Parts: sequence; C-alpha cells; structure tokens
Amino acid sequence: MKKLFLLFAAALSLQVAKADEGMWIPMLIGKNYDEMQRLGLRLSKDDIYAINHSSLKDAILQFGGGCTAEMISGQGLLLTNHHCGYDAIANLSTVERNLLDNGFWAKSMEEELPAKGVTALFLQRMEDVTEEVQKAIGKAKGEEFNEKLEKIAKEIEKRSSDDGKLVANVKSYFNGNQFFLLIYKRYTDVRLVGTPPKSLGKYGGDIDNWMWPRHTADFSMFRVYAGKDNQPKAYSADNVPYHPKKFLPVSIAGVKEGDYAMIMGYPGRTNRYEVSYGVNLAVNVTNPSIVDCRDLRLAIMKRHMDKDKKVYLQLTSSYSRIANYWKYFIGQTEQLKRLNVVEQKKEAEDAFTAWQKKTGRNASLMSEFEEAYAGYTPYAKHAVYYSEAFRAPALTRMAYGLKYLYDAYERHHGKLQEDTLKKYINMAKANYYATWKDYEAGTDRELFSEMNRLYYINVPKSQHPAIYSTILGGQNGNSKAAYASYTAKVYGHTFLTDSNKFNAFCKAPSFSKLKSDAAMVYAMSFINNYSKKYQPKVEAFSNTKADLAREYVKELMIMQKGKKFYPDANSTMRVTYGTVKSYEKVDGIEYNYFTTLDGLMAKYKPNDEDFDVPSDLIKLYNDRNYGRYADADGTLHTCFITNNDITGGNSGSPVINANGELIGAAFDGNWEAMSGDIAFDKKYKRTIVCDVRYILFLIDKMGHAKNLVKEMDIRD
Repeated sequence: MKKLFLLFAAALSLQVAKADEGMWIPMLIGKNYDEMQRLGLRLSKDDIYAINHSSLKDAILQFGGGCTAEMISGQGLLLTNHHCGYDAIANLSTVERNLLDNGFWAKSMEEELPAKGVTALFLQRMEDVTEEVQKAIGKAKGEEFNEKLEKIAKEIEKRSSDDGKLVANVKSYFNGNQFFLLIYKRYTDVRLVGTPPKSLGKYGGDIDNWMWPRHTADFSMFRVYAGKDNQPKAYSADNVPYHPKKFLPVSIAGVKEGDYAMIMGYPGRTNRYEVSYGVNLAVNVTNPSIVDCRDLRLAIMKRHMDKDKKVYLQLTSSYSRIANYWKYFIGQTEQLKRLNVVEQKKEAEDAFTAWQKKTGRNASLMSEFEEAYAGYTPYAKHAVYYSEAFRAPALTRMAYGLKYLYDAYERHHGKLQEDTLKKYINMAKANYYATWKDYEAGTDRELFSEMNRLYYINVPKSQHPAIYSTILGGQNGNSKAAYASYTAKVYGHTFLTDSNKFNAFCKAPSFSKLKSDAAMVYAMSFINNYSKKYQPKVEAFSNTKADLAREYVKELMIMQKGKKFYPDANSTMRVTYGTVKSYEKVDGIEYNYFTTLDGLMAKYKPNDEDFDVPSDLIKLYNDRNYGRYADADGTLHTCFITNNDITGGNSGSPVINANGELIGAAFDGNWEAMSGDIAFDKKYKRTIVCDVRYILFLIDKMGHAKNLVKEMDIRD
C-alpha cells in the first residue's frame, strides 16, 4: 500500500499545478485568486476579466496571428516584441530605406506606416459550450469525432458571429473534454510606429537566443486604427486611432526579487499531458530530424543573404522564424534528456495504471498508447522530412498550391466546370503570392538540390517517391552533381518561377500544361507518394492518439479530483502568475534576476553581426544619460526574469505588477527549461522580460520620440 501511495504521489507531482505553473483560463481565474493575492496581487478578479465593464483582458490582443501585444495608450498604441513585428518591419524596408537595420520612429501619426497583412484580435467574451458540443458529438471517436466537432463548431460560430462582424471560434480544452466559444473583434488597419535598430532588437542573435543573461531590446510599437465609430475597418486614410476599453499604465518604479508578476497573452501550444511514448519519439526521432533539416536550410539561406542586402531583406524574416525553432528543438531535446522526463512520465503512468486496476477502470489505456506509437514510429521521420525538407523550397510550396487544381482535373478527366475551375485557380493564386515573397532564385535552387539529397539519405528508401529514379538517373544517391543537374532541369522548365507566366496560366489553364510542367511532375510524385501511402497512417495515428489522450486526461481528472488543473495552451488568452526570481544554472553558476546596460556593453563587438550596437547608444552609455529610467543604483536595467509559465505565442505579452501596471514585455524562455512545453520544471523555468524602463529609454533618449512617451500613462 505504501508503494502504491508513493506511485500516486509521483503522478500528482507531474500533473498538478504549482503556484507559478499553469496557463489559466481568464474567465475561471477566480479559483486561483487566493494564491495570486498571497503572492502580492492587489487587483480584484473583475479587474482581470470581466465582460460587463473594462478589465485587463481588454488591453491584451493577439497580434498578427502568432504573438501577443498590449494597449499602452488610449490612442490605440500597442507594444509587442521586435521579433513579432519583424516581418512587417522587413516588408516595409528597402535597401535605400532600411528600417529593419536602422530603426524607425514616427514623430507624428502622419508618419506611421501601414503594416499590410498585420491584424489585431481583441477578445470580447468567452462562453462554455461543452454541453452543447458533447451532446452533438456523442460517443464518436476518430475521424467521426472530428467531423461532428467541426459541424457543431461551425453552427455555433455562425450564429455567434453577428453576420460576420465578429470572429467566433470554438476551441477544445483538456484534449477534447471541454469546449469554449471565444468572440473577438478583428482590426486590420495596423501601422508601424517605432522599432529600435535590429542590432538592439535582436541583440545577441542566435548565440544569445533562449539564453540568460540577456540584453535584447526585443520590442516594437504599432498602432491600431478604426473607423470613426471605433469599429473595425479596412485601411483608409480617413481611419482614426482605435480607442481601447482599457490600456495599461506603465510603471518605471523598477522591480526587485520576489515582486508579483502576472502575464496575460496567447500561448500557442503545449503538450503537458503527453505520454512517455510521445516524449521518447520526440527525443529520438522527430526533434533530431527537424534540427537536421533546419541546419542545412539555414546554412544555405545565410550564404545567400550574406552576399546580397536585397536577398537579406527578402529572406530575413523567414530565416529568423526557422532559426528560432531550430535552436528550440535542440534545447528541448537536451533538457528532456537531462530531466529524465521519459522515465518520470513512465513512473506517473505506472501509478495511473495501478489506480485504474484498483478501481476497475480501463487499465489497458497505456498499453494502447504503446501500440499506437509503435505502429507510427516507422513513418515519423518521413512525416518530418516531407514537411521540413520537401516543402523547404518556395518552388515546392508554390507547386503544392496547384495540387487541388491538379487533383480536380484528374478526377474529371481534364475538364472542369467554370465555377470549379475559378475556385481552384483562386486558391492557387492565394498560395502563390503568399509564397512568392520567399522565392529568391539562387537560394531556392540550392535548397531544392540539397533538400532532395538530404531526403534521399535520411528517409527509408522503401518510402521514397518514384521520382528519385529520374532525379538520380542511375547515379549514386549521394551525388551532388545528379541533384544539381535535375534542379537545373526543373527550374528551367516550369512556369512557376516567373510570375508573368504563372498569371498567363491562370488566365488560360489546361491540364496538359499543368501535368507537363517539370516542377509539377516533381511535386506531384512526392505529394501522391505521401498522401496515398503515408498520410493515411499519420492521420490514423493522430486520431487514435487524440481518442486515447481525451480519455487519459478525463481519467486523470477523476483520479485527482479536487485538484486544480489547467489546460494545454491552444492559442487562446491565458493568465499566468508568479514572481521576479533569479536562479542557479545547472552547472552551479548563480544568476541575478536582472541585466544592465553595463553587461550589454561588456559583450559589445564593433561590426559584429550579433553584438554590435549603434553609436548613439554608446554615447548615451558613456555619458550615463539614462534620465528617469535609471534604477536606484544608477544603472540602466535592460532585462529581468520571472518564474511565470509561458510558451510561444506569449511573445510580446505584458508583464504586469501587483497594481496592474506594465513593467516589461515577455520575449523568451531560458535554455535550462526548454523542456517546458512538455514538462514544467519548477526549479529552472524562467521567463525573460525586456524591462519597460529600457524600452522607454530607447524610445526617448535614442529615438527622440517624446511624442510616444507623452502619450503613455507613466507612473513613478
């Protein structure tokens, strides 16, 4: 009995939230309120989330679809990360007017620049629709579950969207055991207001990425515009600044260790309820495969970007995204191994199975997981390489966009009705022009050649598409000459590398022209091989895994009845709370909770890609011209760390003090806790924050944008 109790305790230690662990649903934050107050919070529950009056939720928005931002003035001014605004800043830059490298500050609203394609999504309310959804789904499993969920979700979303004026999303929580309807307003007129130069906004580059200590000024500023009625409206010169229901006052009082810290934002995805078999697969197959593909992809891109500034501006945003998660998967694998997460989860699963047996429940659940993963593992590497290698070149992605037209022609023997043809041509155009910005001929050709070679070497030969016999022409699979020769043939005999030829095809499409195009012949061989032979296996595994995971989480919540559970991140608004907190690194090095401009200058290397700084900053540093943004000790703090629980998607999230004031912008996690999306590590998990005083210093003293400082509610 004692052994069984210890097993139960092990399971609880892995699954039950600690004070600083958890990404909590704001509508239900009341259950955490006592703990939040104990840590220092001085706000009420309604100050955080309310639908009948303004609350903190109204100051937080999802920015650009993958980040978080916060309102910091009553005139629609928002703060987010530099890396969140990176794509928009790069798109607005030219070789002659390089905003990305040189920085930009609008000294008036008239100088603000439209950021095409950037959106701002504001949550209006949440509603629990679990009962309605579960009634519609019944006991369905697998693909039937997905189909029924999609059907009822569309019905709920349609009736809740106010004839399309609102964005309505039904989202799944706790692996399909709970469902919420989220109602948003989407604003599409968003304009660039300010950004520090890249040398500061990305200070440390990939060397410092995911590391502490950190000195990065990872912030940028935009403004949301609306119609004169404050409602969403497409870009117009007549639009006016959006007036938010709530914006965050800014505190320059500084932080000290132990201070309350709360983060609200849109974390993208975690998988904390993953079983040991899934972690084992990630550590030994999927993560290393992703890293191998991205290693080569990044090396090729960088060579071409270093040679030509125009290529650099064109590809730098894509390069940064790829590099960010290249390093993430390296770190995650290392930390999952260091923390023995597979073994810890296995121990918890043994306790779970023991409880199931004792209570007469489904004690075969874990063995069913084991069987599902065993069946999928032989194809896992192929799935990664199909995504990360085959789809790496822009040409392949452009060809993929014509897949649906190709399939329709094939189904209808080369003849399509006009409305059907128009639908697929429009789909192809949308994909083509979304991808075209990433097409740079020299880079793309080398990617195409080398990724085909990497795919051949690492994916089991029994799973290769038939096109490899044409690619190699009888030569050795390692022959770079064979891949280069085939690459020249494909790029020389396709209409996809010329936008004029692509447009001409769209005006007069034909199946004969499509199926004779060299890029389409190549792409369809890969696509058909994967979609017909391996995608069904991947989808069957995904459905089985989802069914098992749904039951697993449901059973865990029964087993641990009375405990506070939080759902995995799913790109919806969450609240996380903790404190400003230093930590001791794995090798025994003691780290302070903050960094300073002195530390930044200690790393400074003139003309270095990662550690150069602008001359204006050097002068301000030498003069110690920090103004009111200096700390009490006279130094300028650049960043600090907290023990908040965040993940990707939280980038740009406000870090809020006990009084509801902005103290910084969250932008990263630390290397020692990169296992966090799967296993939270209370000892090492830290959130890296750009201190708002450093942000204001750069806006004011270096950017001379006092107009923006005056716009904010700054509190000493």
